[in-house]
Amino acid sequence: MSLVSWAYEVSRQNLSGTLPRRWAHVQGVAAKARTLATAVGDDASLLEAAAILHDVGYAPHLVKTGFHPLDGALYLKGVDAPDRLVHLVAHHSCAVREARLRGLEGQLADFRDEEGPVRDALWMCDLTTTPDGEPTEFASRVAEIKERYGPNDLVTIFIDSAQQDLADAIARTTSRLRELAG
Repeated sequence: MSLVSWAYEVSRQNLSGTLPRRWAHVQGVAAKARTLATAVGDDASLLEAAAILHDVGYAPHLVKTGFHPLDGALYLKGVDAPDRLVHLVAHHSCAVREARLRGLEGQLADFRDEEGPVRDALWMCDLTTTPDGEPTEFASRVAEIKERYGPNDLVTIFIDSAQQDLADAIARTTSRLRELAG
């Protein structure tokens, strides 16, 4: 079984029944990942696998810390997923900033943030896909997150602090795509 097929099955098993909206979101993120394949070259399968699994840590039966990037990474590590996949899930969408706010930065530090094209593309995929799996603009997605959580929620504080890093990752991915299109 390919990495992508395995990742879809793991995500489906953990999200589709209990969190159908989250399942729709990750499917949309994975669809976006397929459109960005050229930006990551030989890592296209890794990007798609990370996209479909990035929110697996929301599955209620997988919650250990209450922080879904870390919970997802811990689960994937426990099922012997490839290290890079585990690390991408742990650090998706600037998770280190939220981990600091939650007092979980030390636990997240067990996973490496690769800070490269695959990571940037994953962040772009997540932050340009609605909770229902539809494409959206980054600014609209940020506004939706802030509205959903409210002005004083930790997630809103996080997204405010991470907004520039996320925008920079999207810009780098967009630039890579332009360069490759020639």
